[in-house]
Formats: sequence, C-alpha cells, structure tokens
Amino acid sequence: MVTQISGLSVRRCTWIDAKPERVWEELGSFEAMRSWYGTGHTLVAYEPVVGATVETDAGGPDLRFVGKVLVYDPPRELTFEQDWVGHGWPVPALITIRLTPSGAGTLVELFHHGFERMGAVGAEMLRGFEGGWTNRQMEALRVRVEG
Repeated sequence: MVTQISGLSVRRCTWIDAKPERVWEELGSFEAMRSWYGTGHTLVAYEPVVGATVETDAGGPDLRFVGKVLVYDPPRELTFEQDWVGHGWPVPALITIRLTPSGAGTLVELFHHGFERMGAVGAEMLRGFEGGWTNRQMEALRVRVEG
C-alpha cells in the first residue's frame, strides 16, 4: 500500500548506502526504532503491527503525541497517526516513512502530513511543525545503518 502524501506536509530525507531490507530492520522493533527515531524526542511506545499504538514525548506533558500504526509494509512504508494529546485536533496528522531503492542504496523519506484534514487550523499546525523537524532522525538512521 502507498499512502497518499498531501500538499500540506513536512518532508525530510536522506540517502543510505544499504538496501531497503537492511534499512527496514531499523523499523522492525521498539528498540531499533527508538535508537534513531527518538532523536530529539522520546519514543514511548511502538510495535511494528497494524493497529498498534505509537507514542512520542517531545518534551513534557503538553508535547505528547499518540496514534495507531496504519501501514506496516516491509520494506517499503510505515505510516502511523500522530494526534497531539490534549489539543483537540479534529483528526490526527500522519507520519509516513518511505523507503525507495535508489542506485546501490535507499532513499529514505519521512513525511509529517495530513494537516489539510484538520480544516482551518491545518496550515497553522504545519508552520509550527515545519520549524520543529530537522534532519536529525534521518541522520541518526543513516549512521546506525552505515556504521
């Protein structure tokens, strides 16, 4: 399954010198995922199964996000909801991590998207998250895989 990425999205990416199957190993368990995705925040809960809960803590009780895994399609795509706990979003945003073979390696893309589903507050939310995402998760993943 390929999740449609909307126009209102944050995109961060990197190229990793490894096949998608190797990169995917870093999405296959809580421990592996926490080691790179938890860079800059804390991964509290994650299970690589559709319907499982994903929870992150970005720095305190007012910065917690929770949602369900929607797509777990090795070695291509992981998509999960990200609802800002206590802020009453009408629907959660989405996080999609996509792996695409590229030459001898893998293009890894991380999208924070779905903001248009929130209605009038969507563009404002996107602006806030655009400034918050760096490439630190992508760099941590690259270093973990390439050594």
